[in-house]
Amino acid sequence: MNNRNYNIYFHTHTVSGIVISVVLFVIFFAGSFSFFRDDINNWERNESTAITKEIQLDYNTALKQLDKEHVLHGRNVTISKNSNERRVAVYMEGTKDTLAPAKQKEGSFFYLDTKTLKSYTYEQSYSLGEFLYRLHFLAQIPYPVGYYLSGFVALFFLFAIVTGVLLHWKKIVSNFYIFRPKEKLKTLWTDAHTALGMIGLPFQFVYAVTGAFFMIKLLIVAPAVMALYNGDQDKLYNELEYNDPVYKFENKKLATPFDIDKLVAKAKSNWDDFEITRVFIQNYGDANMHVVVEGEMLSHKKFTGIGKVIYRIADGKEIAKKNPITQNNYLDVVKNVLYKIHFGDYGGYALRIVSFVLGIITCFVIISGVMIWLVARQKNNLPEKKRRFNAAVVRIYLAICLSMYPITALTFIVTKIFYPLSQNNLFLVYFGGWLVLTIFFILKKNDAFTNKFCLISGSILGFLIPLTNGIVTGNWFWHSFMHNQIQVFFIDVFWIVLASLTLYVAYHLNQKKTIQSPQ
Repeated sequence: MNNRNYNIYFHTHTVSGIVISVVLFVIFFAGSFSFFRDDINNWERNESTAITKEIQLDYNTALKQLDKEHVLHGRNVTISKNSNERRVAVYMEGTKDTLAPAKQKEGSFFYLDTKTLKSYTYEQSYSLGEFLYRLHFLAQIPYPVGYYLSGFVALFFLFAIVTGVLLHWKKIVSNFYIFRPKEKLKTLWTDAHTALGMIGLPFQFVYAVTGAFFMIKLLIVAPAVMALYNGDQDKLYNELEYNDPVYKFENKKLATPFDIDKLVAKAKSNWDDFEITRVFIQNYGDANMHVVVEGEMLSHKKFTGIGKVIYRIADGKEIAKKNPITQNNYLDVVKNVLYKIHFGDYGGYALRIVSFVLGIITCFVIISGVMIWLVARQKNNLPEKKRRFNAAVVRIYLAICLSMYPITALTFIVTKIFYPLSQNNLFLVYFGGWLVLTIFFILKKNDAFTNKFCLISGSILGFLIPLTNGIVTGNWFWHSFMHNQIQVFFIDVFWIVLASLTLYVAYHLNQKKTIQSPQ
């Protein structure tokens, strides 16, 4: 590689990495915990459910109760499940009956507990798992700013990955095996950055591509809608098979009784290893009522296997069917694969634990890259003013990034003690505590202290998480294990292991090799 190309790749890699480093750290740190979003939610609520995507609900009983509360006649009702929780999402459109009261013409969205049949609004159902999940794509920033910001950060991260590979291409194998902890500080950070960067390269590449796609796809789709579909968005969605068939509301009461549970069971019996994930009812109680039962094959049986059956209730006939084994086309694969590999929900706990570890490794790669940048700019030939500025930049970076660990652990404890913690209070605890810690570390002006304090305090708080859960609920982790409450048990043990590892690291830090900010 000639010097010109090397300099281009080097400066592109450095500038893109430094500019996005803080936001990228937040995305990967929160995203790593997001792999256990469902487990965190169940732990917070002290609930446990079967680890399956299938909706486990008495549909007839649930619909009767919802009919009493909301009057379902003429409505389209969607019941779906996207997580391993007891609660399912329910979306009801306003009734199509023009003579109905105005209140019945309003749509509503809520969560329904499949055991108690109690309804929760989105705010009432908001939890720490949901918070961390949404933080990893900056959803707390008003839409669409947060979405686009996270999308473009993922895009710039992709540039950093590609240019980093090009920089190290010729020594990509030899550098992978080199780690010299006893050499000078820049060498230590460079070796760690290169070796860990290569270990996590496939993981980082996948998440850079899929993250950018999910967050900024609107900017890609919008020109296509305008140019190819004359601004008709519904036409595009129809061709992408995102919209269900529409059946006309006849405004006549359905004469025949119906049993949704039987229809769901009938649809499930069509294929082995088929899980029902969505039930869509059109024109509830109307003569032209239809039910769409949708699901997918178990991932280990077929990675992409989306199927559905449509029933006409008036005569009970099956009017359409999509076989998840033989009728999944290229479009289904494209739509489904990106989601599966991004969420890592197809390989059980083993895959999610590996993904968590790789996510934390990526956080370390980000930090080590920032430290390389600082060490390279602390040479004596640079003016004192520039060296102070560079140190201050890194001090702010480290304060923001490293304080995420203790404040996340503290929020676990607070959400358990004060359950249910409202959405606003959760924001106050997390963002307020994060801000206080960040300001404290910036004013402290000691990067070694910041690093060690965050690791030790995070570890202590991590050990207190299962202790708090046991005291508050009486459901100690050995009890949850014996009663097969795997999700509750997992979070308790997860924090014990994580806190042990970070405490071990904290007590083996070599302070001599930690950059001290100029006083």
